[in-house]
Amino acid sequence: MAENDRLQGSALHLLHRAGQCAGDIFQSEMPSGDLTPRQFAVLVAVSQNEGQSQTSLVRKTGIDRSTLADIVRRMLRKNLLQRRRTKDDARAYSVKLTDEGWAALRTFEPTVRRVDEKVLAVLPEDRRQRFLDELALIVNALSDGEPSDQSPSMTPEPAPWTSE
Repeated sequence: MAENDRLQGSALHLLHRAGQCAGDIFQSEMPSGDLTPRQFAVLVAVSQNEGQSQTSLVRKTGIDRSTLADIVRRMLRKNLLQRRRTKDDARAYSVKLTDEGWAALRTFEPTVRRVDEKVLAVLPEDRRQRFLDELALIVNALSDGEPSDQSPSMTPEPAPWTSE
């Protein structure tokens, strides 16, 4: 491989660049920057299992713990999420969508579908599903060893849901 082709042969580089391109399309489609791709991923992940812990969200979204905590705080301020201490671990939070969070999810789903369509449109139609399957294979194979929820033996009562 020629020296100038090294980046074109790097999965790391190409995945990063593809993610940048998809993020740019997302931002161009999103009205007034209301939501980021990561915030949308959190909305979807929470909607699929309300009350899950933030640790579970780390596993489902691939967003690191400290970044996810920051995203959740911002989404609490926007009144998109509520959280409370988990009954299994009083140090951990579980989250659920507010009515505004459900409305945002419904509002922005068509935008995200358009972004997905624009990204996948560069591939022949008969290769799109295989591409998604192969990306999922990579993600699933390489994300083993993620932290898991640990449930201590004591189960205190959960705190009430809050938007703060």
